[in-house]
Amino acid sequence: MNKLHMIAKGVAPMLAALLMTACAAPEFKQPAIEVPTAFKESQQPDAAARDAVPVKTAADGSTWKQAQPAEAQPRGEWWLAFNDPALNELINEATRANANLAVAAARVKQARAIAGIAEADRIPQVGVGVGAQRVRQSDVELGLPAGTPVAPSKVFSANLTASYEVDLFGRVSSNVAAARGDAAQVEATYRSVLLSVQADVAQTYFRLRSTDAELETLNRTVQTREENVKVNQRRFDLGDIGEFDLSRAKTELATARAEAIGLQRQRVTTEHALAVLLGKPAASYTAGNSPLLDGTLLPVIPAGLPSTLLERRPDITAAQRAMEAANARIGVARSAMFPSLMLNANAGGVSGNTVADVFKWSSRSWLLGAALSMPLIDGGRNKANITRSEAALEESVGTYRQSVLTAFAEVEDNLAGLRILAGQTAQIEDAVVSARRSADLAQKLYTAGRSSYLDLLDAQRNLATVERNAVQLRGNRAVTTVALIRALGGGWGDTPPAPTTLAQK
Repeated sequence: MNKLHMIAKGVAPMLAALLMTACAAPEFKQPAIEVPTAFKESQQPDAAARDAVPVKTAADGSTWKQAQPAEAQPRGEWWLAFNDPALNELINEATRANANLAVAAARVKQARAIAGIAEADRIPQVGVGVGAQRVRQSDVELGLPAGTPVAPSKVFSANLTASYEVDLFGRVSSNVAAARGDAAQVEATYRSVLLSVQADVAQTYFRLRSTDAELETLNRTVQTREENVKVNQRRFDLGDIGEFDLSRAKTELATARAEAIGLQRQRVTTEHALAVLLGKPAASYTAGNSPLLDGTLLPVIPAGLPSTLLERRPDITAAQRAMEAANARIGVARSAMFPSLMLNANAGGVSGNTVADVFKWSSRSWLLGAALSMPLIDGGRNKANITRSEAALEESVGTYRQSVLTAFAEVEDNLAGLRILAGQTAQIEDAVVSARRSADLAQKLYTAGRSSYLDLLDAQRNLATVERNAVQLRGNRAVTTVALIRALGGGWGDTPPAPTTLAQK
């Protein structure tokens, strides 16, 4: 007997520890994702940023670091770097009135409320009840002979109830952790929607201004074509040229006008998209004409951007919080397989006379209780729920990894895009100068009768194409700059970077 007692004494603590470990949520471990400390498309590595974080050396000699979310890093009002009051007003207006942002904000309120509901399980639940009833029982229920008359009775009651679940195996704490993780995920998603709305407004605004600049270029082309028609009509009337040159001039004029009309459709569509972002009906919003000129300010993108900037992206933070919530739900699922202890208390009074009698000391009643319950046979339900929770964690880990990889690709794409667009811009500016000189010479030669109208037409058409390409490149650079800022999580420093003109780039 002593031997059995000793065995039981030694095994009991081990079993208790095993039960506690089995049902608790597993310790959350950040997935190991090795990423470079700087972006490949950056011109120079940032030594200060590289030394500030632990790095690893890969087999090829490059340095890497493990990704960590850093949502708290400052971003600031990045759009101020464009030094455009109209853009500032549009973004402020969209932040106040955008419908998608309002939906995201409502979801944050819901998530916080759900977290509050989960938190409520940590404290005793107290309630009060007051009631009155009139009852007539049958003679059979009372054990009286059949046919015995039974008078109806009335009962008044008032009681105070309290209940509390003892968190033996971490169900309550795991559920609270999961709810908090969900709330943090929704808040990060709200910040992601906010950043997307602000970036969409900026990109749509620059597309609209780029379209206005294209229309301005096309209108100059139309004016040139109209002058050509007038000149050729006069020369045709005088018999200096044949009908071929006049017909060709009229064809080019009609073509240029058609292109301008077609571009108006693009402008209207872009204007409507901007109205939706601002939370306005498309019919009630009109954007003023504001061509994107050569002197438009664009932020300077510093060389050697550290990859740590990506860690503050709200979508990556949302994926991180989703992992933490999924990890906590494993604890909730595990705790369902173990006993739950519920404490109950009830105190009050019951009287069959008057309501006032309920509160007399002689009418008092009370109850104290504890209920311990646990499943015995559930057909594998709880075990399957644990497996499902573990699989949900694996899914969230995969989503997090994909978010990080996608973020790096977006930054690299936009860095490469800006680098290539800068090279194109330099070449197209040279081409514009040459095309203008060529068109001027062709006009003089044609006027002097030393070249054909086709030569003049070809030079003018080439100039129109090059000027339009230059305008489109300006718009693409502005849109790509905003895309890079969005990809970096809203800027690249504590304060808005200093702007520069396109001519300085």
